[in-house]
Amino acid sequence: MKTALVTGSGGLIGSESVRRLVSEGYFVLGIDNDMRAYFFGVEASTKWNSSKLISEFPNSYLHFPIDIRDSQQINRIFTEYEIELIIHAAAQPSHDWAANDPKLDFEINATGTLNLLEAFRTFRPEATFIFTSTNKVYGDTPNTLEFIEQESRWELPEQHKFFNGIDESMSVDASTHSIFGASKLSADILVQEYGRYFNLNTGVFRGGCLTGPMHSAAQLHGFLSYLVKSVASKKTYTIFGYKGKQVRDNIHSFDLVEMFLQFHDNPKSGAIYNVGGGRRNSISILEAAKWLGDALETSPQLEYQEKPRIGDHIWYISDTSKFERDYPNWRMTYSIDKLLAEMVSAALN
Repeated sequence: MKTALVTGSGGLIGSESVRRLVSEGYFVLGIDNDMRAYFFGVEASTKWNSSKLISEFPNSYLHFPIDIRDSQQINRIFTEYEIELIIHAAAQPSHDWAANDPKLDFEINATGTLNLLEAFRTFRPEATFIFTSTNKVYGDTPNTLEFIEQESRWELPEQHKFFNGIDESMSVDASTHSIFGASKLSADILVQEYGRYFNLNTGVFRGGCLTGPMHSAAQLHGFLSYLVKSVASKKTYTIFGYKGKQVRDNIHSFDLVEMFLQFHDNPKSGAIYNVGGGRRNSISILEAAKWLGDALETSPQLEYQEKPRIGDHIWYISDTSKFERDYPNWRMTYSIDKLLAEMVSAALN
């Protein structure tokens, strides 16, 4: 049986990866020690999802509640199992939280990734290593673009080279990344370098808003999922800056994991891809709130704070054309409407 390792297996992308890999005939090793509960509180715990995976797949999924900072434990797993695919989705995921403890943020995001890369290089160099990076590696450079203020969103002129999305040519230098963005960029570059320097199969996927109904969202992480839960439960949602017109593109976890599997079928060394929902799945906070209010026949309770989060983007849409050129069989299956409808259904049940 083929064997895969998924870190952050109780999270949104991790659990989607586990389910998909099991359906493809893999035996899946999952690593998740529920640090999200430490970061964001009990409401963001992934323990429920890990328990669900254990009960659903007793013969195909093995859970390890360990910390990726523990290199000895990581090495033990790599020596005991013939791993052919690593999907690394574990992280401290919030740029707001990272400022509270930069050292812990770096240890998890950068050093934890280095531990996995070294085990991969030492024990399973024939495998494929996939890293879920972030668009925060570009820092606040996207905010230097010349936006037009519209009624419900900030927008770029149609003739702008990034109108259909930001591609991998955007500089990662001379910008404010947030502490989180800096630690993820460190890991991002390490994954690239292990691919290029050691000639290993590594792929970096720089995500925009990754979402879906399995997201254990909190105020500091998971914009769309947290907004859905807030509106559905009639709780107040706080908008931080930019008049609520900030734009994000959203990709369902299913479509992202399909990208991972297509990459594994034909891997490359040190590949970098911007991944997200693209222009067709872009939405502002105000637009999303209106969509949810109409769908749930309610008035979203919104409050506004003038100061934006440090390093936050005014507008970010991912250009996925590089991945689509390399993997022309990949297709987006979730529109923004389908995605939101599924999340609303999950929030109400």
